[in-house]
Amino acid sequence: MDCTFKTRQGKFNYRVGAIIIYNNKVLMVKNSRDPYYYSVGGRVHMNESMEDAIIREVYEETGVIFEIDRMGYIHENFFVLEPNGEKYHEISIYYYMKAINNYNLISKSLTEDGIEESLEWIPLNDIKNYKVYPQFFKDAQLISNQNVLHIIDRE
Repeated sequence: MDCTFKTRQGKFNYRVGAIIIYNNKVLMVKNSRDPYYYSVGGRVHMNESMEDAIIREVYEETGVIFEIDRMGYIHENFFVLEPNGEKYHEISIYYYMKAINNYNLISKSLTEDGIEESLEWIPLNDIKNYKVYPQFFKDAQLISNQNVLHIIDRE
């Protein structure tokens, strides 16, 4: 069971995201419904550690078992999901994943609505021209960050 719940004021999500960088490109996910790219990752399950969750989520979306390099970001995100206008309070923990030699990735995941997702390598030197979530993936510091950064986004 995912760590997400509804209240009268909106919905809360607890999720993890992966930062997978190779050859100056970052791995992102795209589906046919949404007009943007988003990070590999998903919701943490009840009684699951963040570390176990990110390894599971990355495997579900790529078919590869990645190892965690380090935690990179704590992201508090307050947004409204269109078209229904539902307010979200989301806490996401982003992990850098260790590079691997074989990047033969298999996208075999679905959104919670059953829409097939695909993986795409986005060139970091061109990422400002893409609509990506989270926005801090466009920051040049994404490659050089050695700390755990706390980001707050409010729509």
